[in-house]
Amino acid sequence: EINNPDNLTDNQQEEAVADESADNVADWEGKYKELNDSYLRLNAEFDNYRKRTLKEKAELLKSGSERVLLDVITVVDDFERALDNISKTEDVEAVKEGLDLIYNKFVNFLTKHGVKEIETIGQPFDTDKHEALTTVPAQSEDDKDKIVDSVQKGYTLDDKVIRFPKVIVAK
Repeated sequence: EINNPDNLTDNQQEEAVADESADNVADWEGKYKELNDSYLRLNAEFDNYRKRTLKEKAELLKSGSERVLLDVITVVDDFERALDNISKTEDVEAVKEGLDLIYNKFVNFLTKHGVKEIETIGQPFDTDKHEALTTVPAQSEDDKDKIVDSVQKGYTLDDKVIRFPKVIVAK
């Protein structure tokens, strides 16, 4: 009978509500502390992850640059040998052949690292890939808006234009 709310006095009912309210506050405080602790740990983990990935990215860039420079150094070595031998030889054809070999080695180096020459002459003019220096009258209707000459070569690095070719366009 005592547990029946209808039989409790006003004082007893107030105490029951206060006890229930205190239990509720204690539950909420416990949940708050648990969630706050979880948040702080997650925030610290994320901060550590961010710092670690930044460090890894910097190391990757550094080691990537190092590999590229090592490949360039081998081409520089070939140039030094060629320059050294130019003054010692009378055979102009051998010098030309040596320079052609070095040039081809350097072009292969660029290709290996994702650099490609942009095709220009005879191609339709595209403002996203080419820079027009001037226009000339077209010889025929088929030549209109096509590139007739290239003043400077252009290059892409993994499909991104890193230097626009400077071209002359037929209009």
